Amino acid sequence: MKRVTFAVAVALAAATACSSTTTSAGQGESAAQGAKIAFLMPDIASTRYELYDAPLFKAKMKELCPTCEVLYQNAGADAAKQQQQANSALAQGVKAIVIDPVDSAAAATIVQSAQAQKVPIIAYDRPIPAAKADYYVSFDNEKIGSLIAQSLVEEVKKKGGDGGLLVVNGSPTDAAAQLIKKGIHSAVDSSGLKLLAEYDTPGWQPNKAQEWVSGQIAQFPGKIGGVVAANDGTGGGAIAAFKAADTPVPPVSGNDAELAAVQRIINGDQYNTISKPIKIVAEAAAVVANEFAQGKKPAGKTTLFDTPSELFTPTVVTQENVAKELLGPGGALKVSEVCTPDYKAACDKLGIK
Repeated sequence: MKRVTFAVAVALAAATACSSTTTSAGQGESAAQGAKIAFLMPDIASTRYELYDAPLFKAKMKELCPTCEVLYQNAGADAAKQQQQANSALAQGVKAIVIDPVDSAAAATIVQSAQAQKVPIIAYDRPIPAAKADYYVSFDNEKIGSLIAQSLVEEVKKKGGDGGLLVVNGSPTDAAAQLIKKGIHSAVDSSGLKLLAEYDTPGWQPNKAQEWVSGQIAQFPGKIGGVVAANDGTGGGAIAAFKAADTPVPPVSGNDAELAAVQRIINGDQYNTISKPIKIVAEAAAVVANEFAQGKKPAGKTTLFDTPSELFTPTVVTQENVAKELLGPGGALKVSEVCTPDYKAACDKLGIK
């Protein structure tokens, strides 16, 4: 937990120290009082947005600006709906919009509409390459791809290196998914393992990933040595496909450290995931949004797609470090949540109590 607190503290200190503003500190704080901040998330296919991102962002905003109001909306994987939600937020006079875009290209229109009304846009988790947002807060998505793929490649080779790889990417309309895909290929292409087939999963939908992997199992019987899946949802879909085919599940990757994925890792069904404590990005985004609401202009730690950015480094999680990374004091999950009756024996085997 100290690492998370430090990361957010650094983000806050940097944003405060490096900000430029035309108002005094007191005037800026006064301007933020009662401000409305929009927090627009992309879908419910990944459980993280409802369970973690939104509550954590709201809590940090309340701490920073007790009188501010967070307007939270989830687009349900519908880009047109997200456009309507952004328009509604602008009509309600928001001082900043934090958006995780459904469609990174389509979101350029939202950026342009907001900036025409002098409302800053903070791209969250997924970048918006076609239009320059005012800020971007995320984990390093390309690094995520390379980490999960390299970890899985090493496991496949340790098991004998038999068979090739399937790659299950994220949504083709998600710029973050394309960065993850680039990272995946940096590890897969140099691995010496054969890439059997690759798929871009529409809307990150687990059922689409399952359908595709089912077809590959039939096409490459006994030849699949591992599956590099870009997140826990697509990884879960891949695992479900092998189980439905009554075929041994090879090493399968993931990303997001969702509860179900952590249980699959403990149970031996999924090989890895990525620990990227959502608290870090949610709180950093709240710090930046509050700065913008005060009329300030936070400086980025780096630049991506010509946008001032702050990118955090994630951690690969396997059975070896799941307890330390996710279940220890201040961890993202509680042992009681993970080690339910169905997983108690597996938890006991790993010494998780």
